[in-house]
Amino acid sequence: MRIVDLTVPIEPHFRWPMERSLKSDFARGDPFQVTWLGLVVHGFTHIDSPRHMVPDGPTSSQVPLEATIGEAAVIRLDDAPDNAPIDADVLVARGAHVRPGDIVLLRTRWDERRRLHSPEFWTEAPWLTRAACTWLLDRGIKALAPDFPQDYPIRGLLGGRMAPMEEFVSHDVLLRNGVILIEYVCNFGALRTDRPTIYALPLKLPESDGCPARVIAVEPD
Repeated sequence: MRIVDLTVPIEPHFRWPMERSLKSDFARGDPFQVTWLGLVVHGFTHIDSPRHMVPDGPTSSQVPLEATIGEAAVIRLDDAPDNAPIDADVLVARGAHVRPGDIVLLRTRWDERRRLHSPEFWTEAPWLTRAACTWLLDRGIKALAPDFPQDYPIRGLLGGRMAPMEEFVSHDVLLRNGVILIEYVCNFGALRTDRPTIYALPLKLPESDGCPARVIAVEPD
């Protein structure tokens, strides 16, 4: 088998404040090294649980691992134009292999076109329409992993602008209806098959609305 890491590194980023320090350090004469880390659960590669959108929705610790592990369908959108919508008709044309219960990977290879650490990654990306999200919901998928910032209003967050939540269409249509979002993944260009197995393993953080995760794909070598 072949393992492909789809996880972005946890390192300083202009969108996601984080703190990292050494609580014990060999350089200070300590007998061992201990790293302390503080970060928002919705930064870097992470999983959104329904509690992110629904007050009484399941938390990350209540989402079963079966929801984020399993067969996946890669929809190839490598030619998706910059700064343009991805509508349902494109998914219909390229997603015939999507099955109920799949984890769907939307592959634009956006991380190869813009750097995650650049403002342009967020402001020039393609985005999903409500119709596209409705098509995915109707296919009965259990999780969605796009390799681009999938909701148009995400770009406004850079300037402190918060749009109505219904305009975050993947969250409103999918997450609100129990489809788990696996966000800010990368390296989809390394995938060779359209149906890998995905392991998206969130940290066991009780009662949280989201959680950092290590996400890998396993496919035949």
